[in-house]
Amino acid sequence: MEMISGLLSYTIAKVLLLSGLSNRNNARKSKKMEEKALEVYDIIRTVRDPEKPNTLEELDVVSEDSVEVQEIDEDEYLIIIRFTPTVPHCSLATLIGIGHIHG
Repeated sequence: MEMISGLLSYTIAKVLLLSGLSNRNNARKSKKMEEKALEVYDIIRTVRDPEKPNTLEELDVVSEDSVEVQEIDEDEYLIIIRFTPTVPHCSLATLIGIGHIHG
């Protein structure tokens, strides 16, 4: 009985690993998405506000936590950037919020 239980456990672990449902695979994928999010953040944090001499990072418009990357396909990603306008009544916030880039 113990041998059958061990064999069943091994088989289930292999199926999960091959199907992409294992924790190890998910952790690897999650780490990859975190790295991509940091790459995006490194690019956008240095963008300067056209009305001020500061970067978006210095103004607390964006932070590391405000960038999320989700894999859609092998070479296709959804990038979500949450930003905080410098003033609540920012007239460009809606325009910035609906902007998107295809690459």
